[in-house]
Amino acid sequence: MASSERTAVSERGAVHVVGGGLAGLAAAVRLTDAGRRVVVHEATGQAGGRCRSYHDQSTGMLIDNGTHLVLSGNRSLLAYARAIDSDGELVGPAEAEFFFFDRATGRRWVLKFSEGRFPWWVFDKDRRVPRTEVVNYLPLAKLAWGTADKPIGDVMNCKGPLYESMLAPFLLAALNIDPRQGSSKLARAVIRETLASGGQACRPLLARNGIGNAFVEPALRHLAGRGVRVCLNDELRSIGFVEGWAKQLVFSNGPVDLSDGGRVILAVPAYAAASLLPGLITPTEFRGIVNAHFRIDPPAYLPPMLGIVNGLCEWVFAHQGRISVTISDAGHLFELPRAELAARIWREVADIAGFDAELPPWQLVRERRATFAAAPEQNARRPDAQTVWSNLFLAGDWTATGLPATLEGAVRSGNRAADLATATLRAVA
Repeated sequence: MASSERTAVSERGAVHVVGGGLAGLAAAVRLTDAGRRVVVHEATGQAGGRCRSYHDQSTGMLIDNGTHLVLSGNRSLLAYARAIDSDGELVGPAEAEFFFFDRATGRRWVLKFSEGRFPWWVFDKDRRVPRTEVVNYLPLAKLAWGTADKPIGDVMNCKGPLYESMLAPFLLAALNIDPRQGSSKLARAVIRETLASGGQACRPLLARNGIGNAFVEPALRHLAGRGVRVCLNDELRSIGFVEGWAKQLVFSNGPVDLSDGGRVILAVPAYAAASLLPGLITPTEFRGIVNAHFRIDPPAYLPPMLGIVNGLCEWVFAHQGRISVTISDAGHLFELPRAELAARIWREVADIAGFDAELPPWQLVRERRATFAAAPEQNARRPDAQTVWSNLFLAGDWTATGLPATLEGAVRSGNRAADLATATLRAVA
């Protein structure tokens, strides 16, 4: 149920969710399931934001705008998937296992976590990182149970086989920044919810038919089935404020009057929120991600997800009919010509997978501002969902979720904003 036109339907007391990305959709679903009247406004022609899939005409592939990893410990994201009846789209191994390949040495190994919270796996040389001993894992406690927010490089030794072959890839994927510069507070949160919670929280899950079919399209169907209007191509251009209250939203399709008690959840990127809300402090530094997709059938021996150490690629994903690659903190690659970068990535993939094939049809997705820079000083700039305006709340993975800019953080932010809006509506009921 998508529309770009304002209708005569009564919106008295409605919650206007501005932004149809994952945070906005999560907020809309939570509000709707709580019986609230909701209208979603999306500035572009499709919902999903950075969490979407699309059919690429040049290659004939359905590809994701970004390759997102879900872990079994992402409780809010999985609850959202259950709410929109899409949890069946997420598939993964029966146990928490991660395959790795070291480009420098040619060594391959599988990291296997034990199921419970006690890390029995570190006592088994066939399950832990090669060339590590049990004592090498003790510094993890210092990172996981500290208090201050410092660069990770100031908290632990960022050298040695454990860091290079496990922590660096893990933290780079989670933080999208050189882990040595990253926030120890955010790393601590991720470790506590995944590694420290055992294999039950670390099982990797992939969207078998694309992230759009797992998190976006089912949400739109869910909302449409409950009468929620999703207004596409409806950009918020300004907000009118009167005495601590957002009184009017001016969209490209016309104004919305909030004097009847309407609420607003602003689920737009940080830079857009800063331009709309006077005095709002937000992160100002961002990091890019490169995703490459190649139309080729992966060999049967290539695992669904392979971590690369000492290579250009970070993670290689084997999907039906295509191979995808993710490179985090990839700002240094944005100035390279697209064809040159695709060829470089493919040469590495072909070497890893044992291909003797020319460059297949490909597509690159390069996003310069994929996430806020997860360093301590930028983490400190993340605002809370509650604002100085009584009827306006913030959502987005860049807000103060306690996590890095992840799908899990985006959903939590939408949930919190929805709960705050609901609480204010109850107070005046």
